[in-house]
Amino acid sequence: MDVLAVCTGNICRSPAIERLLAARTGLRVRSAGTRAVVGAPVSAPMAALLADAGIATEGFAARELTVEHVRDATLVLAAAREHRSAVVGLDPTALGRTFTLRELVRLVGSLPDATLEEIRDANGPHARLRALTTAAKHARATAALAPGAAAADDIADPIGRPRAVYAEVHAQIDRAVATLARLLG
Repeated sequence: MDVLAVCTGNICRSPAIERLLAARTGLRVRSAGTRAVVGAPVSAPMAALLADAGIATEGFAARELTVEHVRDATLVLAAAREHRSAVVGLDPTALGRTFTLRELVRLVGSLPDATLEEIRDANGPHARLRALTTAAKHARATAALAPGAAAADDIADPIGRPRAVYAEVHAQIDRAVATLARLLG
């Protein structure tokens, strides 16, 4: 697997990341949950938003995060910092390739133009993914983060909340994936 997306129940945020990123990049993307609702489909409100965007969710079944999933992924994208911590707790060697989705996009925004060109010029989506992961790892090591700003790296859990919250979560994921797709696709 190229990319692993992780959230809590694996029925909303991580399946949205999985399906949108796979559709836009051709990468092999899977998802899992730290407390998955094993076997469940994508939550109805998120499935509807994805369907409106032309993204199918049929056949999806939530699964529990395992160390094997983490070890098999070139890049791990977490919905929130708590998920990033859970991933690294399972496999500490994954630290350099585990980011929240929004953290990765923030780091991409700090990369020099020459580095972005190197990523875009890599031969194929898999090579671009490896180049992006390495560049983001180095950028995180030197990035300055204003106090309290790390919370902006999280995507809130919309489960049980109004449809407008689902729509905002979908929009956040969609924008972030679009940014990554421009580099990886």
